[in-house]
Amino acid sequence: MKVLICCCLLLLTSLAPAVACSILYYIDAKTGKIYAVNNEDYWFDVSPYIRILPHEDDRLARLWYGWGKHAQGGVNEAGLFFDGAVTPEEARIKGYHNPVGNLGDEILARCHTVEDALALLEEKKVALTDGHLLFGDRSGHATVVEWVNGKRNLVNIQNNVLMATNFLLTDKEKGNYPCPRYAAMEAAVKQLEAGNAPVGLKEVGNIAAKAVQPMAVVGPQQKAYGTLYTSFINITDMEFVLVYKLDNTKQTKLDLKAEFAKPRSQTIWLR
Repeated sequence: MKVLICCCLLLLTSLAPAVACSILYYIDAKTGKIYAVNNEDYWFDVSPYIRILPHEDDRLARLWYGWGKHAQGGVNEAGLFFDGAVTPEEARIKGYHNPVGNLGDEILARCHTVEDALALLEEKKVALTDGHLLFGDRSGHATVVEWVNGKRNLVNIQNNVLMATNFLLTDKEKGNYPCPRYAAMEAAVKQLEAGNAPVGLKEVGNIAAKAVQPMAVVGPQQKAYGTLYTSFINITDMEFVLVYKLDNTKQTKLDLKAEFAKPRSQTIWLR
């Protein structure tokens, strides 16, 4: 299976460039297979990598991707996936705080299901002031959690599809809406489901391809920005593909069952 990124025209939005991301969790109604795809749009001056950690004691095997010391998204051996996107700023909820440390790694190490992840956020009193998180698991349960107007809101999967970009799903008037990237993915989902062709990781990935951000040099410092990488995950069959900077020659493909069985941790630098 070869995943191809179909580059489309840059979709102009009112967002500052560094906050444009898109996440898709999709269940194929015919086969029941579950897929997750993410476009990570960011500045190109970071050094991203894939981190794979083995099962150890009560900590699950997991893969995550990001830069610095933080997981931006990933999946674990139990089939729990997560990713996040920046949203308009909200006031801090009393008694809660933004994440401390590598929360993404801890979620993947400790949690088997969406409910486990939500419980961990509550245990740690985490409530993002400038973002929302999409969680999806192997059972077909998925939700976006966001914190709006002093309370936690959950948007659960409907009709086998759950998506998130950079507006608050439970309060669109806060900004970044309408979102052309979200609309483009919605249209691509409808087109896919209207056809009778078999659905696989490539076809689901091409939905997210409608929302990629081709590289552009922006701002007074003339920094390169765009889709830093796109991750494709077949949660059912535990297949993982990542394409770096929309370049299909820079593709990392992994059998997650095999990787998670290895006894040592790994770091794969994206170049």
